[in-house]
Amino acid sequence: MARKNRRRDDEVRPLGPGYASRTVESHPDGDWVVQRISGQRAVKEYRCPGCDQVVAPGTPHVVAYRDDDPAGSEHRRHWHSPCWAARDRRGPRTWRGR
Repeated sequence: MARKNRRRDDEVRPLGPGYASRTVESHPDGDWVVQRISGQRAVKEYRCPGCDQVVAPGTPHVVAYRDDDPAGSEHRRHWHSPCWAARDRRGPRTWRGR
């Protein structure tokens, strides 16, 4: 039987050094590690927690996780750049299940 090359659910793929520089941003809800991803490096589809819409492959976007979280990179989320910029001014949009 052929072997399936899939990541286990508990495996976390680290953000590579070739993506972009990481910065720490301070917000009212704490400090966040933020990495901007170019459209050339965005090869997978993600769901933005800000608008609950798809971040399509090829779309420049932001990857962020809390700086004080010991397992921070495991909890990283991919955001549309405008959604990340507006996150302090609005709550998350979760419309699934309707």
